[in-house]
Amino acid sequence: MRTSLLSLFLGFAALTFGCSQNSNAPDRQGSPAADSEAVQEVADVTPETEAVPVSEMAGDPQITVYKSPTCGCCSLWVEHLEENGFVVQSVETDNLHSVRSYYGIPADMSACHTAVIDGYVVEGHVPAEDVHRLIDEKPEAIGIAVPGMPIGSPGMEVEGRPADEYNVYLLTEDGTSVFASH
Repeated sequence: MRTSLLSLFLGFAALTFGCSQNSNAPDRQGSPAADSEAVQEVADVTPETEAVPVSEMAGDPQITVYKSPTCGCCSLWVEHLEENGFVVQSVETDNLHSVRSYYGIPADMSACHTAVIDGYVVEGHVPAEDVHRLIDEKPEAIGIAVPGMPIGSPGMEVEGRPADEYNVYLLTEDGTSVFASH
């Protein structure tokens, strides 16, 4: 009973206060064994949940979102995508660090959820309009990211508080550049 109450409280706290980008598995970068474990952990999650390339689908674009099962802001971002024409498949995981590592998200670009669409990675609270632009323009890139959890970004709206200014970054093999500003 005590464990159940603690789990319930922690789940409520995560939904109420948002999720923490640092609440996932500890950083294990740097060791070949750790990298192998990360790939295996993601491989255990992704085979049946890989996003179908947009070019192979009819209708709305499909996006796969990897998120914590207790994160309220991630769920709000999923709703934002659905309201903007995406078919969303949510995959709940307690090890987002491994997902980010598998998809090559730099640590300084990490946020609280990772999505995959049409061969691109979308990290964090990226506005749907920028995801549409990414798949329309098809730049040579890993994907796009909004690092952290800026107030006012989709899923991070706070009533009575003005939105933060933030950038959406284009992630390439050579580094990052600003893709959009909000």
